[in-house]
Amino acid sequence: MDQISFDEFSKIDIRIGTVIKAEVPTWSHWVMKLEVDLGEEIGIKKAFSGIMKFYKPKDLIGKQFPFVINLVPKTIGPEKELSEVMMIMASPGDDLSESEAEETSPVLFQLQSEVPNGTKVR
Repeated sequence: MDQISFDEFSKIDIRIGTVIKAEVPTWSHWVMKLEVDLGEEIGIKKAFSGIMKFYKPKDLIGKQFPFVINLVPKTIGPEKELSEVMMIMASPGDDLSESEAEETSPVLFQLQSEVPNGTKVR
């Protein structure tokens, strides 16, 4: 496992956002497109997540999750849309084979209570 310094870790900006829209792009069979409300300061951002095999859009709408908001945007799909933030989730099964890992559902983090969109994770 690679270690990073506290200073490196402190550069990661993780905020809580509410998924306000979730859909499967017509070009995809595994990626879901999310629109996330990250509060007044940050606004609404797009994220793409390869979780469609395990979750439906309706499972995410209206729920809050942690997102890394300061990654360099990445183009996704044939329409070259920008993925502006990255959803954080747990991927159990580090000791599984690649095929077993592909069949293991990622675990989405759930907050114990609602917080304002844009709340910083520390």
